[in-house]
Amino acid sequence: MLKKLILIIALTIVPLSAQAKSKEKKRAEILEMRTEALEQLYDNHPEAKGMIKKAEGYAVFNNGGINLIFLSAGSGKGVAHDNKSGKNTFMRMATGGVGIGLGIKDYRAVMIFHKRSAFDNFVEHGWDLSGQADAAATLDDEGGEVNAADTVVGGVTVYQMTVKGLALQATLQGTKYWKSKKLNK
Repeated sequence: MLKKLILIIALTIVPLSAQAKSKEKKRAEILEMRTEALEQLYDNHPEAKGMIKKAEGYAVFNNGGINLIFLSAGSGKGVAHDNKSGKNTFMRMATGGVGIGLGIKDYRAVMIFHKRSAFDNFVEHGWDLSGQADAAATLDDEGGEVNAADTVVGGVTVYQMTVKGLALQATLQGTKYWKSKKLNK
C-alpha cells in the first residue's frame, strides 16, 4: 500500500516539476526572442528606441505565416510589456486573411502602444484587423525585405521584420491575440 502511495505521489510530482521547468524555459525563450527583435529594430529604426521608452507599453511577437494564393494563416507567441508597472504578459496569436500572394515567412512584430487604452485593450481583448503588403526574401541574414503594415487600432505603431522566408503578398488580415494561460500562472 505504501509503495503504491509513493508511486502515485511520484507520478504526480514529477510531471508538475517538469511542467514548471518547461514553463520557465518557454518564458525565457520568449524573452530572448524579444531582446533579439528589439536589437534588430533599433539597428534598423533607431527612432523606435525613444518611442518605446516614452510609450505606455509594447509587445513583441514571433510569427510564422503562410500565404497560398488567396488565403493566409499564421500563429506565434510573444510578450506584452507594461512600461508603467514593469509587468510582462505572455501571449499567443493566430492570424488569418484573404488577399493575393504566395510565400512562407518567419517574422517578428513589434507593437508600440502610445495610449494607455490601446495597451490595456490589447492585453485584455487582443483583436486587430490590419492590411499588409510585403515582399521578402531572406535566409540567415542574407536577402532583403520591404514591409508595410498598418493597424486600425489608434495610438499604435507597428514594425515587422522578416527573419527567414520568401513571400510576395497583399492581404487583409484578422489577428487574435490572447493571454497564455499556461505561461502567466
